[in-house]
Amino acid sequence: MMGTQAAPAQLFYNFSLDEHVPADHLLRRIDNHLDLDGVRAQLKPYYSRTGRPSIDPELMMRMLIIGYSMGIRSERRLCEEVHLNLAYRLFCRLGLDGKVPDHSSFSKNRHGRFRQSDILRHLFETVVERCLVQGLVGAEGFAVDASLIAADANKQRSVSGAEWSAQEAKENAGRSVQEYLAVLDDAAFGAASPVTPKFVSPSDPAAQWTGAHKGHAFFAYATNYLIDTDHGVILDVEATRAIRQAEVGASRTMIDRTENRFGLKPGYLVADSAYGSADNLAWLVKEKEIAPHIPVFDKSNRTDGTFSRADFNWDGEGDRYICPAGKELVQFRRTYATPRSGITSEGTRLYRASKKDCDACELKQRCCPNAVARKVPRDLNEDARDARAIAGTPDYERSRHRRKKVEMLFAHLKRILRMARLRLRGPCGARDEFLLAATAQNLRRLAKLRPSRLPAAMTA
Repeated sequence: MMGTQAAPAQLFYNFSLDEHVPADHLLRRIDNHLDLDGVRAQLKPYYSRTGRPSIDPELMMRMLIIGYSMGIRSERRLCEEVHLNLAYRLFCRLGLDGKVPDHSSFSKNRHGRFRQSDILRHLFETVVERCLVQGLVGAEGFAVDASLIAADANKQRSVSGAEWSAQEAKENAGRSVQEYLAVLDDAAFGAASPVTPKFVSPSDPAAQWTGAHKGHAFFAYATNYLIDTDHGVILDVEATRAIRQAEVGASRTMIDRTENRFGLKPGYLVADSAYGSADNLAWLVKEKEIAPHIPVFDKSNRTDGTFSRADFNWDGEGDRYICPAGKELVQFRRTYATPRSGITSEGTRLYRASKKDCDACELKQRCCPNAVARKVPRDLNEDARDARAIAGTPDYERSRHRRKKVEMLFAHLKRILRMARLRLRGPCGARDEFLLAATAQNLRRLAKLRPSRLPAAMTA
C-alpha cells in the first residue's frame, strides 16, 4: 500500500550540526588550515571603544571565504545560503540559531575599515604562510601571468577617450572615479601608458577598453598571479589595467614583495613572450639574478626577404656588427670634439655600415634595397636577451610545461569560482575581489593536498 508522510509529533529535538555535516566536506578541510586569530587584532584600531558591539569581523571573513570558495557571487545570496545551509553555519560558528548579518554590512565594512586596515592582504598572506608551513612551496621556480576579467562597465554608457577629462570628473566623482584619480600616477594604472584609450567608462574609468580576446572588445581589469610551479600555490596577486606594460610592472612588484615578505626568490621565472622585453630580461638577470625561462620579445625579424638583425654577428669586444658579407657596422666612423652617447630616444644604439661597402656589395638587394647603407639598432639591454640560449635546455622545456599551472588557475577562477565578471568597481574593488579569490584558491589547494592538520611536532 502507498505510504504517506505524517508531520513529526516531537516538540523537542536533539540536533547536532557536527553530526550532519560530512567529515570530508570541503569547508571542514578548509577550516583545518584557516587561522583568523590575527583578524581582530588587525582591525581593533579601526573600531570605536564606545557604542554597541559590532558584527564579529571573523564571521564576515568566514562568510566571504565561503562566497569566493563556493562560487557565490552575490552577497545578498550569500547571506541567504549561510542562513539555510548547515555546513555554512558550522563553518561560520553560527549554530542553529545564530543570526546572519545583513548583506549591507559587507559593503559598509569593505569601504571603511577593511580597506583602511588592508585586512584582505593580511588574510591572503596568512594563507600563503600556511602553505609554506605545509611544505607546498619549493621556490625552485615561479611562474607569472595575467588574465582579463570583465569590469562592471557598460559600453553603451561609455564616452570617447578624447572627450573624457579627469578634471571635469572630479566635480561629481563617485567612489570608483575617486579611486582612479588617486592612482593616476601609479604604474599599474594611470602611468602605465600615455596612450589615450578609445573609450572610457564614466562609472569606472580605471577599466581598460580592450580587444585582447580577438572578439568583441570590452572593459576589463587584469588579475596578475605569481605562483610557485611545484604545487601551483599563488604567492602574490595584483590588480592592474589590462595592458602589457602594467602587467610587466606588476610582475616586478610581486617578485619584490614576495622576497621582502616571505624571503622567497626563485631560481628561474617562467612567463610568456609578453614579459620577454630586453628591459624586463635585464631586470631579472642583472638586478634579481633570476634565470628567465621566457621567450624573447623581439620584433627585429623581417618578413620581406631581407636580412634580419639575427643574420648579423655581434662582436662584443669590438663593439660592432659583422654583416653577412663580412663588413663591419659601427656607431661612429670619426671622432667628435664633443663625445656623443650614441643613444637614441628609443633607448637603442645605431650601428651603420659604410655607404662605400654597401654600394659595392653583391648582397645589397637582400640587405638594404631601399637605403643607401644598412643600419642595425641594438637595445641597451640587448645582452640580456642571451636568454635565448636557455631555450634549448631540458630545464626550460620542463618549466614551460609547468607554466600551464597558472593558466589552470585562471580557468578555475572563471569556471569554478565564477569570476568571469567583477561585481565591484574601481581599482580598490578589483583588488579586493582578486585578493579574496586568490585566498580561496589557495585554501582549496590546501584542503585538497593537506586535508588535515600536520602534527604539532612537524610544524614546530
